[in-house]
Amino acid sequence: MDFAKILDEWDRRTPQKQNFRKDEEVHEPNKNDERRRLHAKKPDAFIDLHGLTREEAWDSLDEFFKRSLSLGHEKIMIIHGKGNHSKNEGVLKEVSRSYIEHCSFAGASGHSTASRGGSGATWVLLKTGKT
Repeated sequence: MDFAKILDEWDRRTPQKQNFRKDEEVHEPNKNDERRRLHAKKPDAFIDLHGLTREEAWDSLDEFFKRSLSLGHEKIMIIHGKGNHSKNEGVLKEVSRSYIEHCSFAGASGHSTASRGGSGATWVLLKTGKT
């Protein structure tokens, strides 16, 4: 089973919490609400870089980010591994971080929870309307 299927299975089995009570007033979402929604949201798409060279990973990330933006994705996930087989930081993890810093439409990013790959996966929020 691939990582995306594992995450989908996890989401299917985990009950969703309600964030409101019946007697609460409905309000217009603000920036903090939107930020919380995006951080809690599961990624719209995944890319797994395992087995790629530095150059292949960069090219794959470039294509993946551009395609994700064109499809209207808000949150994406990069599976790069933890770099356990590297002396220092993993090559694919470093390439991913560098690409995110370089990409004009990459917004906030962070590592996944332990159940979703921990430091071996990075989620990225995409800035809409940027190319």
